[in-house]
Amino acid sequence: MVSEKVEGALNNQVRLEAESSQFYLAMASWAETEGLNGVSEFLYTHSDEERQHMLRLVRYINERGGRAVIPQLPKPPVTFESMTQLFENLLKHEINVSEKISEVVDICLNEKDYITHNFMQWYVAEQIEEEALARTIMDKLKLIDGDKGGLYLFDRDIATISVTSAADEGKK
Repeated sequence: MVSEKVEGALNNQVRLEAESSQFYLAMASWAETEGLNGVSEFLYTHSDEERQHMLRLVRYINERGGRAVIPQLPKPPVTFESMTQLFENLLKHEINVSEKISEVVDICLNEKDYITHNFMQWYVAEQIEEEALARTIMDKLKLIDGDKGGLYLFDRDIATISVTSAADEGKK
């Protein structure tokens, strides 16, 4: 059974994962209306992944005898100034998620809840990959530097950029 403190921290993470899913869904919708179909597909997929992260937490909380709380979510942004701004926001968001996951891990250690600490290690590893992916995308956008032909190729190729490929690229 999880303590009230751990349950509260996990439910905060449920909210953050749900917000992430909505945030990426809003980004995907914007990209789609801008004619960036590759970027929108990438972000729709990313939104689904974040929802799965949320569901994993919900199930864990309930399985451990707690009660998962499904949060009300704030409305995400509707428009973005540019592709670069969109992905800058994504990177900042992923860094924030990493910080929040570290806080949950710290609470687990302080509460001596090693089972939940072990469960959270999947999220720690996932965030390393998510940040690497966001940084890889930002690096590619810097290379483009507003070039429309480069943006066309980026939009076409983003479907091949995955968490795994970003992590592998960082090892080179």
